[in-house]
Amino acid sequence: MPTEKTPALQWHFAERALRLQGSVIREILKIAQRPEVISFAGGLPSPDTFPIAHMQAAFDKVLSANGRIALQYGPTDGYLPLREWIANSLSIPGVAIAPEQVLMTSGSQQALDLIGKVLIDEGSKVLVETPSYLGALQAFSVYGPEFVSLPGDEAGLLPEAVASVGAGARLLYALPNFQNPTGRTLSLERRRALVETCARLGLPLIEDDPYGALSYRAAPLPKMLTMHPDGVVYMGSFSKTLTPGIRLGYVVAPLPLVRKLELAKQAADLHTATLTQMVVHEVVKDGFLDTHIPTIRALYAERCATMLAALSAFFPAGVTWTQPEGGMFIWVTLPAHIDSTQLLDKAIAQNVAFVPGAPFYATNPVRNTLRLSFVTVTPERIREGIEKLGKLIAAQC
Repeated sequence: MPTEKTPALQWHFAERALRLQGSVIREILKIAQRPEVISFAGGLPSPDTFPIAHMQAAFDKVLSANGRIALQYGPTDGYLPLREWIANSLSIPGVAIAPEQVLMTSGSQQALDLIGKVLIDEGSKVLVETPSYLGALQAFSVYGPEFVSLPGDEAGLLPEAVASVGAGARLLYALPNFQNPTGRTLSLERRRALVETCARLGLPLIEDDPYGALSYRAAPLPKMLTMHPDGVVYMGSFSKTLTPGIRLGYVVAPLPLVRKLELAKQAADLHTATLTQMVVHEVVKDGFLDTHIPTIRALYAERCATMLAALSAFFPAGVTWTQPEGGMFIWVTLPAHIDSTQLLDKAIAQNVAFVPGAPFYATNPVRNTLRLSFVTVTPERIREGIEKLGKLIAAQC
């Protein structure tokens, strides 16, 4: 037994542990959970869209009919009927995705970690958008990469910027549809150019697509996976179309890579929960998403339009913002002298929360930016919160 003279244990952390960083968003959410706070901070889907009755019925059916299988260990790559459904949903005429290319993961965040574990060494060059998804930057940072930020504009990242920096890079990570954090969409022309450039360089292209189904105005643009299935790694999730609480995502990759990802997952958690995979398959197998997703789109489109109108009404001259055609986010650029982190302190004092833009930059953070999420806030509270925020910004202009 330890005594008073026993020296305190000295923990010697691995270098990768010292690279671990907390999420700014998660810290803000602790504050934003207070009911009086109007939160534009979380990248959370609206709970109004959760198909609770369908999920409950599916749990009951799976447990009643196949409980012994659902509650048992399962294969690392995942529940085959669900992998078959995913492969079929991604296949198009002339491009067949095989179930063997699909690996189920515990949310798409695990897919990011597995990709980093398999492809990134200390000092590896990794190309990312400017700005990029904070969760990806966190996942990749553990493995000590050298991030290279790629420029972009309202039509997404610039493919021509890849040619000069892509040689020797391990991967290029991109969110082409309604990007987190900017809400922008990579144009069809640029998708083709990006795929061609990466193919020419032998550069793996990671296509992260959690928001692709959430288009307000038109059919989603073609997936880059279908343009070059041998060179594109596709990531998907059920978090935005069903519920994030089940923590179910997937990665689709060429067989040599997906087998390595499977081994890495096997070492991490053996397999994703069989029960939730079987339940999701039960929910989606007969076309439920074809009627469910349009209801999500309609709700999000209404709230996006409300926020855009409120921004026009209440934000002062000199402030600009993106005009998303889907997804969950609007990206705001303030006058250059305003630091959004300092603005956040004032906003929270007024019971309004958002996410400062700086953490979304892999290099050279731009501090006069911020991200607004509108999908969990009612139209009335959107207008109230944006009016408060507009007054705070105007006071600093």
